[in-house]
Amino acid sequence: MLYAGLLFSAASQPAEAPHPENILMPELMTETDTDLVVINGLRHCFSDAPALRLDHWRLAPLGHAVVTGPSGSGKTTLLQILAGLLIPTSGNVLVDGRNWQTLSATMRDRQRGRTVGIVFQSFHLIRAINVLDNLRIARRLAGRPDNESQCRKLLEDLGIAALANRRPTSLSHGETQRAAIARAVISDPALILADEPTSVLDADNAAAVVGLLRDQAVATGAGLVIATHDPRVADLFDRRLDLKLPA
Repeated sequence: MLYAGLLFSAASQPAEAPHPENILMPELMTETDTDLVVINGLRHCFSDAPALRLDHWRLAPLGHAVVTGPSGSGKTTLLQILAGLLIPTSGNVLVDGRNWQTLSATMRDRQRGRTVGIVFQSFHLIRAINVLDNLRIARRLAGRPDNESQCRKLLEDLGIAALANRRPTSLSHGETQRAAIARAVISDPALILADEPTSVLDADNAAAVVGLLRDQAVATGAGLVIATHDPRVADLFDRRLDLKLPA
């Protein structure tokens, strides 16, 4: 379904009942907190099976961090929670001063569009339209004014200006990845999330992609969180969150 991939809508996700512990803890976090990301007492389960446990974690504005850990430790689950695509079983998550758990599904969609840029493993570009229109639609869905010149400038900065009128299905893996990065940052998000962006790349290209993500985060004034099992990527970051298998 075209718009499912386009909206990344929390409203389209299976409904999850809030856990009784899923309340704001004023002594630990408030919606005036100055950190970009604030996590306290985070737990998430799928069908009663523990998927993620993270007691406390913070990321400062403009901060860059890498999330590592074995398969099953909850790296992708954490990114989905940071993006407001999943509501945790318990605990609290603040992103850019807003508590995802206190927002309706519709408000989470709006807040996500304005606050979070996501580079998914499978990219999720809209195949039926060209690269330029993918960026323009992303801005409109985030409530930003249409700005074709800004979209073209970003594609130029990422070295893919010549691909503006091509559809994603005609691009190479590397070209598609750059287009997905452009789509993630075009709405000036406060936080950029990338899930395993180097999983099929050699060492040189892996370093180049991480460099692109960091450069774009700096250029847009955003924080950056990358989830990876790739030690080459982890070694490029000073800030590292190493998740453990949840008990």
